[in-house]
Amino acid sequence: MSLRSFIPHAWFGGIALVMAAINPVAVLAKDTVFESLPHAVEAYIYGYPLVTMEITRRVMTNVERPEGTRAPMGQFVRMREYPTAAFRDVTAPNADTLYTTAWVDVGDEPWVLSLPDAQDRYYLFPMLDGWTEVFEVPGKRTTGTGAQTYAIVGPHWKGKLPEGVKEYRSPTDMVWLLGRIYCSGTPEDYAAVHKLQDEIALVPLSAYGKAYTPPPGKVDPGIDMKTAVRDQVNAMTAEEYFDLLAKLMEDNPPRPADEPMVRKMAALGIVPGKPFDAAKLGPVAGDALAMVPKIAQDKIMFWMKEGILAGDMKLENGWLFTTKTGLYGTNYIQRALITAIGLGANRPQDAVYPTSEGPSLVGSYTGEKNYVMHFDKGLLPPVNGFWSLTMYDGQYFFVENPLNRYSISPRQDLKPNPDGSVDLYIQHASPGAEKESNWLPAPPDKFILMLRLYWPEETPPSIIDGTWTIPQVKVAE
Repeated sequence: MSLRSFIPHAWFGGIALVMAAINPVAVLAKDTVFESLPHAVEAYIYGYPLVTMEITRRVMTNVERPEGTRAPMGQFVRMREYPTAAFRDVTAPNADTLYTTAWVDVGDEPWVLSLPDAQDRYYLFPMLDGWTEVFEVPGKRTTGTGAQTYAIVGPHWKGKLPEGVKEYRSPTDMVWLLGRIYCSGTPEDYAAVHKLQDEIALVPLSAYGKAYTPPPGKVDPGIDMKTAVRDQVNAMTAEEYFDLLAKLMEDNPPRPADEPMVRKMAALGIVPGKPFDAAKLGPVAGDALAMVPKIAQDKIMFWMKEGILAGDMKLENGWLFTTKTGLYGTNYIQRALITAIGLGANRPQDAVYPTSEGPSLVGSYTGEKNYVMHFDKGLLPPVNGFWSLTMYDGQYFFVENPLNRYSISPRQDLKPNPDGSVDLYIQHASPGAEKESNWLPAPPDKFILMLRLYWPEETPPSIIDGTWTIPQVKVAE
């Protein structure tokens, strides 16, 4: 998502349009538009993650059996290989980890996740609740790589678990498991990861320890399977949006810290489990409500710029990133922005994803030039897991190249300079056989870079506390 693509006046322009449409006499009489409009915008931003998660869940599970990136509720999507340059289903794909993902509803009973011994292989299995909060993260960083079994239980479940099964309590009935397993991409490593994926099991508690065959999924022909999820959410009217939000909050309750927001929403008629009726707001407030989605969406996206001033987003040597992901508290605008541009984001202790569209805000990278990313000795990205630099074209897709290399990392056996520093050559044409180990092929025109840091160091030097600075990508001399 381009920082330069946002219109700074969008939010203020929306307010101006609303105010111009208000009848001052009507406002003075009794209508509550001055209160209801800002509160409705706040409510929209607050609910954006939950509504987006629900539409995503519907699309990703609306199949009879696992296929591609989709699987029925309670069944795994097991991605078997990295995408190629021909892949166009999802933007910003990665070539570092194979996904093993599933959606479960823990409202009726817990679901049991069994993870086999990964034999020290790096993996993480973040669990997201309906509000996109990462409430647990089993994996190498937190629980090690030995065999382990967890019961994901709902917010109101009471009962006893079998011996050896650890309880993970979800704050919501909706849970998204977003497993990622490191793979080098060689045929041998693919085979090893596939074996690991096939041993990962997910069953309802009532079937734990028994033979279990998941039922086929039920396909709903009314679900839009073609339009992008974000476009579907953004196209909802305020009435549709708030009505769905109210329904979802019944099984995916707000947290105690959300009480002030819950009161504001209740004043608008947005109450968990109850239909939303815009007519009760009065004619002026009801008319203004139609403008809420666009105003809120602009405000969410503009936070990518405002968030830099607030300290939630960082812009460093042309790299835009944040270390405030996965756990948001009451920072609803940050949570909404991450939902819009990176749904499923990890906690920063697990991954940080700096992205750069150019060496500065006014310039873009182009394959017409040669670039170098220089790391001083001992200052490669500081991680406990791994790091990589991925090349995308101007639409965030992989770039076809003679090496079939979509990212570069230490697994390319990077050659250091005589002084121990490391240069990465980012350009369209080969820099020569002696430098190809350090070459990240670029397209002939615009491109975008993403630096992935998995399990970054938390002590200096660290990207999390700001003691490690990302080097600028410079035009080669």
